[in-house]
Amino acid sequence: MAPIVEARAVHKTYDTGAAQVRALRGLDLSVEAGEMVAIMGPSGCGKTTLLNCLSGLDAVDAGEVLIDGTELSQLSDRERTDYRARRMGFVFQFYNLLPVLSAVENVELPLLVSRVRGSDARQRALAALDRVGLAGRADHVPDELSGGERQRVTIARSLVNDPAIVWADEPTGDLDSENAAEIVALMRTLNLDRALTFLIVTHDIAVGRRTDRIVRMLDGEVVEEQRLEVPHVLAGHAA
Repeated sequence: MAPIVEARAVHKTYDTGAAQVRALRGLDLSVEAGEMVAIMGPSGCGKTTLLNCLSGLDAVDAGEVLIDGTELSQLSDRERTDYRARRMGFVFQFYNLLPVLSAVENVELPLLVSRVRGSDARQRALAALDRVGLAGRADHVPDELSGGERQRVTIARSLVNDPAIVWADEPTGDLDSENAAEIVALMRTLNLDRALTFLIVTHDIAVGRRTDRIVRMLDGEVVEEQRLEVPHVLAGHAA
């Protein structure tokens, strides 16, 4: 079976004006459908750049990125945008929630942008909030939610379009250890129950240990991969 995500000899260089930074240096990576993978390494090693290139948010300078066998560079800007809207979800460290909107309004926003009918979007948003345990907080704005609850809203928003892949960039970086453990357990449960593919950029080894595989980066290259044996029953702080 072909991998759902594949990077082949990917290069990415940024010109800062003062210098050129080689963020990715001929990187290769393959991810199977339904796999949960942590991308780890020191600051500046290219983790977020890799996530942006794999998801099509950023173009590569050389090499290929294939999603479900489709080479991203062969798609137009509109086609890439449509593909992300239909097939991908995103979770960020600082939530990226609109402060004037309620939880359910934040979750349904991607559907409304994709021109899903309002009543259908609301129903799907409420169902997504229910999946992350926040059905009772749907009408609360972000300032009325804890950090962990806000990240659950972000995860619900990433799930509302029934994606094949969820990209997460430091999803626990702004949380205390208790909320971080709950968010990782939630993502793992969604991964196992819904066969969702997760690629997670993280500095936190506790997050990495809850995945199927840790990919370690250094200076724009993959230098090590570690496959883990992870229990299929996760709750709270269980390892």
